[in-house]
Amino acid sequence: MSEIPAKATESEDPSDGARDQTAAGAAAPGDALWQSSPPGSMYDYIKVASFSIGPDGLVDQWSLRAEQLFGIPAARAVGMDPIEAFIDPDLREQGQRKMAEILDGREWTGVVPFRMPDPPEGGRGADGLAEVYVMPTRTAEGEKAAVCIVVDVRTLRRIETDLAASQAIFGQSPFGFLLIDFDLRVRRVNQRFASVFGGSPDDHRGRGVFDYLPRGEAERVAATLRRVLESGDPVTDMHVTGHVPGSEERRHWSVNLYRVHSGSGRPIGVAWLATDVTSRRAAAREAAAARRNLALLNEAGARIGNSLDLETTARELLDVVVPGFCDLATVDLYQGLLTGDETPPGMADGSAELRRVAIASAVADAPAGRASETVKVGAVHHFPFNSPCADALRTARPRAVPAEEGSLVQSTLAVPMVAHDTVVGLVLFARTKGSEPFGERDRDLAVELAARAAVCIDNARLYRREHERALILQRSLLPPGDPEASGLDIACRYLPGNAATEVGGDWFDVIELPGHRTALVVGDVMGRGLRAAVAMGELRTAVRTLALLDLEPAEVLSALDEIARGLGTPGGVQQATRTARQPRDADLSEVYLATCVYAVYDPVTRRCTFANAGHLPPVLVEPGEPALMLDVPPGMPLGVGGEPFEEVEVELPEGSLLALYTDGLVESRDHPLDEGLHAFVGALTDPARPLEDVCDHVLNTLNTHHGEDDIALLMARVQGLPAESVGDWTLPREPRSVGRAREHARAQLLGWGLEALVDTTELLVSELVTNALRYGEGEIRLRLLLDRTLVCEVWDGGLVQPRRRRARDTDEGGRGLQLVQLLSAAWGSRRTPRGKTVWFELPLPGAEAVLADPAEALLSLF
Repeated sequence: MSEIPAKATESEDPSDGARDQTAAGAAAPGDALWQSSPPGSMYDYIKVASFSIGPDGLVDQWSLRAEQLFGIPAARAVGMDPIEAFIDPDLREQGQRKMAEILDGREWTGVVPFRMPDPPEGGRGADGLAEVYVMPTRTAEGEKAAVCIVVDVRTLRRIETDLAASQAIFGQSPFGFLLIDFDLRVRRVNQRFASVFGGSPDDHRGRGVFDYLPRGEAERVAATLRRVLESGDPVTDMHVTGHVPGSEERRHWSVNLYRVHSGSGRPIGVAWLATDVTSRRAAAREAAAARRNLALLNEAGARIGNSLDLETTARELLDVVVPGFCDLATVDLYQGLLTGDETPPGMADGSAELRRVAIASAVADAPAGRASETVKVGAVHHFPFNSPCADALRTARPRAVPAEEGSLVQSTLAVPMVAHDTVVGLVLFARTKGSEPFGERDRDLAVELAARAAVCIDNARLYRREHERALILQRSLLPPGDPEASGLDIACRYLPGNAATEVGGDWFDVIELPGHRTALVVGDVMGRGLRAAVAMGELRTAVRTLALLDLEPAEVLSALDEIARGLGTPGGVQQATRTARQPRDADLSEVYLATCVYAVYDPVTRRCTFANAGHLPPVLVEPGEPALMLDVPPGMPLGVGGEPFEEVEVELPEGSLLALYTDGLVESRDHPLDEGLHAFVGALTDPARPLEDVCDHVLNTLNTHHGEDDIALLMARVQGLPAESVGDWTLPREPRSVGRAREHARAQLLGWGLEALVDTTELLVSELVTNALRYGEGEIRLRLLLDRTLVCEVWDGGLVQPRRRRARDTDEGGRGLQLVQLLSAAWGSRRTPRGKTVWFELPLPGAEAVLADPAEALLSLF
């Protein structure tokens, strides 16, 4: 210590040497002791100052650090008595004694309270506490002097506290803590880091990131460390992946990086704070998978089952799962269930035939399942009995399908489609190489997706079955083939709704009535499905029954209204009539409503009588005239009750065209009723065209492909009976009229060339005219009509209807109507406005019908 000169000639600021020091070249070993300290030296943190005291006890040298510590410039400090300037008055006497001892050549170390000199502008100087180390020295002249080293105790105590706190944080932190230098080497690690990567903290000094992380990850981290060192910008929550020694488990860390600086502000490295987030990442993946699965289920609920078509529903399932859940998928359904067989053979053991209805793939040329079992859409196949797919069908449980060697598919699940405890098919979910294999959570999700789709497919299958049955029922109730009628050329069309809509209750009918008259009927039961089809069948049967009674059109609709009201009442028509007068809350699901138009056409007079029950008006097209809608009072729909129906009689010109139709032809969601009616009337422009062509033209012109409702169209061209095909006579009410009636009949038949029918006709005419004379009233009218058959009508003014009875062997009479029944193809009676008409019908020669021989018929009566 005695060799240290009392007066220094260079600055004592340790940072000056660092500023002048260059990094180029390495110092010689002998010069290492004289190098300046690198950034981060302890003197950057500890406030150390020096000054010297001359032989006279006054300050003769004042360093720059002393200026910073005491706040007094050297010009002012040199020449001051340090005891008088810095020591409190109460301690100056003791201080003077210590100074004397120091100048006497003694070293001294101690803690000294001091007070800054009072500033020139006034006030009291600040108090401080310094640790002073005094070293005796001599001047060049040999006089005793001293050098004082002063340390700010308060700063030192703060550094000690900070160091202790830092050590506690560094050593006790539950996170991995590293200090990395400019060479990206570890300078220090804490115990937590060492416990994870093995060894003691000292064992990790000098290592780099490539010693801990895989190469690719280490390069990324090293680049980030350099960026932090250069820019000073911290990095938070950087994800780092690697392995720890002795474990193959993939670990994940969240790393925060920030640049560390020395007390002088110089960067000295990067602090690395790492948190193991492996479990957190796993939990996050689980939560993300759960959210993804929930979203997939929500999407499945929204997208699957929007259609009641089997193939469409299967494709909707695959649209949801590919590629969101798997890379490839197929749907197979039992062929028997698709064809309507509820329990096809082989369902119990999984060997039944299946039809592939849908395939979806996000990867080209990668078959789902095993390549050897590739099946195209629409193909019928079955799985081998011992295959995982057959086992899944048998047990109704999902099975994993082993992947073939060399196949792109690495993981496949065979999941049965179970609906209402019944397996309806199988779904294959497959993932290719590069995707994560199916796990337990994926298996549960696949089962749920297949179950949801299975319910929708089963509903579609049940709907298809009901739709087909309703359609079969409806078609079976419609007239078979092309209807025929006397004096009418008829064409008809029926178009059911598409598969997405339930079958409706539209119907039409052409009914032959006595006297070559024809009843034309078009109706529409409100509602859809099997219920509407059944109601339509009941009403159509009722119409035909009422038509055979030869009632007037208004009477037919009134009776139909009673029947329609009885359809929705357990007690039938009578119960419906009684409850109609009582107030009650009607169950709309049990109310049967229908619209209907009923027309009776007489080819002799070409007059047609209409009655309407809430239906659309008929359309008439006369030759050379535009089409027009007939003004027929619509009336109330059938099933409402309480309102009478009106009749309208219209004379139809020869060659005119009559059209009856349902609302499906002229109304849809995109086209209102008025627009459709105008379009329909506009399409009927040429009544002379063949009726089949007219029907096709109407269907092609109008919007008939919407599929929203059934369409029924009935068209008839008027062709009245020519005058030469009608024989009409009025007979007086006298016995001679029977003979005259036979003469008229014989002459007319011979004029028509029907000699084969003369005897039978004479006999039957004689019986009917005789009954009219015996039981009827007023004058008698005889009419013969020739068309496809021969019809004979006897009119009188009596209201009593003839009734056939079985005569006893001893009875002289009572066999006339029996004889009429035996010899004619049909017979009957009907009421007229002025009495009644009794008629019979005979087939023309050459027809398929064979009549009984009159002689044998007479003998059979006895």
